[in-house]
Amino acid sequence: MKKQVFKTLAKINKLILPSFTKKELDISKASKVQLAIIGWRAYVTLNSLD
Repeated sequence: MKKQVFKTLAKINKLILPSFTKKELDISKASKVQLAIIGWRAYVTLNSLD
């Protein structure tokens, strides 16, 4: 069940949150909000793959 929730969250993230890799964002110049979004997306992705 937990995996299914994270898979659903990953799909929602893909639709709603911006993709910083497409924008070629430099991590060293990212704001705190951008870093939080990157961290959230990574957390959800890792949990959906387990």
